[in-house]
Amino acid sequence: MNAKSISRRTVLRGLVAGSAVAIGLPTLDRFCNGNGTAWAETGSDGFPKRFGLFFWGNGMLPARWVPKSAGVGAAWQLSDQLQPLAKHKARIAVVTGTRLGLLNSQPHGAGAAGILSGRPLLHQGGDTTFAGPSIDQIIADFIGKDTRFRSLEFGAAAGNGYSYNGPNSQNPPESNPFLLFERVFGLGFTMPGEKPKFDPSLGLRRSVLDAVSGDIKQLRATVGAADAQRLDQHFEGVRQLEKRLAKLELAPPKLDACKVPKAPEKAYPDIEGRPQLQLKNKVLCDLAAYALACDQTRVVSNFFTMPVNNLLFKDATTGHHELTHNEPGAQDEVHAITLQCVEAFAYQIESLAAVTEGATTLLDHCALMGCSEVSLGKTHSLEEMPLIIAGSAGGKLKNDVHYRSEGSENTSKALLSLCRAVGCDMASFGAEGGKVNDGLAGIEA
Repeated sequence: MNAKSISRRTVLRGLVAGSAVAIGLPTLDRFCNGNGTAWAETGSDGFPKRFGLFFWGNGMLPARWVPKSAGVGAAWQLSDQLQPLAKHKARIAVVTGTRLGLLNSQPHGAGAAGILSGRPLLHQGGDTTFAGPSIDQIIADFIGKDTRFRSLEFGAAAGNGYSYNGPNSQNPPESNPFLLFERVFGLGFTMPGEKPKFDPSLGLRRSVLDAVSGDIKQLRATVGAADAQRLDQHFEGVRQLEKRLAKLELAPPKLDACKVPKAPEKAYPDIEGRPQLQLKNKVLCDLAAYALACDQTRVVSNFFTMPVNNLLFKDATTGHHELTHNEPGAQDEVHAITLQCVEAFAYQIESLAAVTEGATTLLDHCALMGCSEVSLGKTHSLEEMPLIIAGSAGGKLKNDVHYRSEGSENTSKALLSLCRAVGCDMASFGAEGGKVNDGLAGIEA
């Protein structure tokens, strides 16, 4: 293959089982006129580190959320809205007093982008497209490449979720527990010690990729830097597929905690107009814990509810978002809904703590981040952001601590600490007003 022979109709060709196969190319500069892109760190006990995200929409009530005193251990106590976490106080860190540091260009949307990516929205005042990857995908780039699933996204009422690889590239979450079960523990799953099995059609695709690998190398050597970058992007999906297929063909590691869960129900219909949020969340969290224990993935994102959701929660007289704006006084109904959201987060902690790994638990090898896109839903405030961290990431994060930022530090500092704790070699996190170069020392062990 030479530079003169390449056109927009060029394909990379090879043979598989005597049949011709081909892979097309992306649009390259040379096709246009002159006017016309790690290995996972493990803990000292050999178990991999994992990252989890729990997200709920519409914020909290700061007056009922922030603990009265800061400190470690007995020096602080849980606030009213954190009471569902009482069983897990010794294994969490509560961070209060931070701000996003970004322009609140769009209610709810700007906060979601800020808390999850440390960046402003791609279009200020427009849609809610993120300008860069969300924290789960940033971390997946470091610790998710050696597992069958780079990451898993799910949620009881997840909608489209907010897991972004980059602008206009989302990872849609799964809200049906049965479908998540089928995806993880169906065809392609192998128990430790068993002979690996995989879909023969995937093996064929593997052969197709192998057949054209030589042409890929030759082509890259004949194009300019910009086109080489586009080719790299175009074949990134190919590389990820190759890794996934290779993973399926290898015997899985010995993981004593790994087992196949019971298949969940196929449907969870609303009851008198109220979604079965807690039940679906429990099943999804259990499936995610099994997936982590079996090393099918090391990154999970739980979008329990979404921003601006108007779901009818248990005992509520009307939808959540409507109540945040219209309920007068101390907003007791909003408080009750926030408790239900924290209860759901507590169950995800419980599901991880229930899995024994060596002398500790799966939770001890995790950094699980709980957050929302605003603090006070009524005003869409991006000050006093709600942030809870469970697990120690193999001893890298402090537990049983309430860290109070008296200087309104940037929330991104906590996210940078989380990234580093699970093995991401990062000098900074975020961009523009959300960019930080230092972590939050108060939560780092």
